Amino acid sequence: MEIIETERLVLRRPRAGDAQAIFTRYASDPEVTRYMAWPTSRSLDVTVAFVRFCDALWTRWPHAGPMLVFARDGVTLLGGAGIVNDDAVKAQAGYILARDAWGRGYATEALLASVEAARAAGLRRLEASVHVDHAASCHVLEKAGFVREGVRAGRPTDFPNLPPAATRDAAIYALTL
Repeated sequence: MEIIETERLVLRRPRAGDAQAIFTRYASDPEVTRYMAWPTSRSLDVTVAFVRFCDALWTRWPHAGPMLVFARDGVTLLGGAGIVNDDAVKAQAGYILARDAWGRGYATEALLASVEAARAAGLRRLEASVHVDHAASCHVLEKAGFVREGVRAGRPTDFPNLPPAATRDAAIYALTL
């Protein structure tokens, strides 16, 4: 399932040539990456390394993985979504969108496509953690059928793009497939 088409989106496996667009559209934007579990990309080299990381994940778990989210035209990069396997039955789900793609339902649509890919890959459980203050992301997870299971106390390395005094607590969501 390296390419998934929905009503408004095309999701596909990242390619080496996508690094510049990923960097420009969302990975280097501090507002977009504010609540992410990885640091804002400060250079194109960091994004190139991310694409290589995606390749390694797809090699290890060839049925589903991180994907880029494009508009239906297949050209306009909107963000990323997908899963990262913990093991053969459980994976972490996630998504990120460029600012100009916010508020249009793309995150929910991309997450639902990721859920279907996970189901087709034989996974039994998806999990997602989101900063407790990121109400929009909590709403996306809930619209996609994820259930909030609790809150995990934050660690200093969680949410590295937040200021030092900010809470690092994460709401933990799960979906049984």
